[in-house]
Amino acid sequence: MSRPSRLQRQVLSLYRELLRAGRGKPGAEARVRAEFRQHACLPRSDVLRIEYLYRRGRRQLQLLRSGHATAMGAFVRLRGPTEEASGAGAPGTQPDNAGGPRNPLNSTGSPENPLDGR
Repeated sequence: MSRPSRLQRQVLSLYRELLRAGRGKPGAEARVRAEFRQHACLPRSDVLRIEYLYRRGRRQLQLLRSGHATAMGAFVRLRGPTEEASGAGAPGTQPDNAGGPRNPLNSTGSPENPLDGR
């Protein structure tokens, strides 16, 4: 087996440093492991993306080492109450508001009201 490249050594070193820095902070170790597992399938030839993620990890390490970080988390998009209740619509589509405000234009783009002023 060949020796690890310099970039591989840097990434492994960053991984160890992030785990050490997040040792006392709730959720940090799990988040670091999950992030590295998510990007483990990147091809070795995608050096630009690996270097970008390495720089991003370095910035996160600086934040973890600063005294201001007390925990580490991630933003997760949860399902809204309308999506859970109906369940019929496709994810990401707007629910049909039967009782909500209506569009004054019909499907052809013309006003629903007659133009004679009534």
